[in-house]
Amino acid sequence: MALYETVLIARQDITSAQVEGLTETFTGILKENGGQVAKVEQWGLKTLTYKIKKNRKGHYVYFAHDSAPAAVAEMERNMGLNEDVLRFMTTRIEKIEEGQTAMLSNKGDRGERGERGDRGDRGPRRFEDRGDRGDRGPRPPRRTEASEGDRA
Repeated sequence: MALYETVLIARQDITSAQVEGLTETFTGILKENGGQVAKVEQWGLKTLTYKIKKNRKGHYVYFAHDSAPAAVAEMERNMGLNEDVLRFMTTRIEKIEEGQTAMLSNKGDRGERGERGDRGDRGPRRFEDRGDRGDRGPRPPRRTEASEGDRA
């Protein structure tokens, strides 16, 4: 058996409970065919980059599993037949990562790096002290028709 990760996008108009049901259905298919599901994450309702089957948003679900290729093929066949699934993608991986995926990690958590603080030698970012450039001044005089004819 090999390690895989699968991401599916479900329609925006189904409830979270229905998304849970879809997840249980597809993980059940893997288990029936001898696979083991190591991790399941619901990434929530996210905006799609482009419309898929007239949907602008979708429920994202991720799961990592150790399965035979036949089990993955059966799961993907059922995903293709299910009208609530907009897209899915299964990728073979070397190992299953521990902890949360990058989609669930807190973007505000800067960890050991700390806050950004000031901008170094550039100084703080302030827009109010840029100063007024003032008026542009008068326009230059128009050229006469005679000077334009000289060019030709």
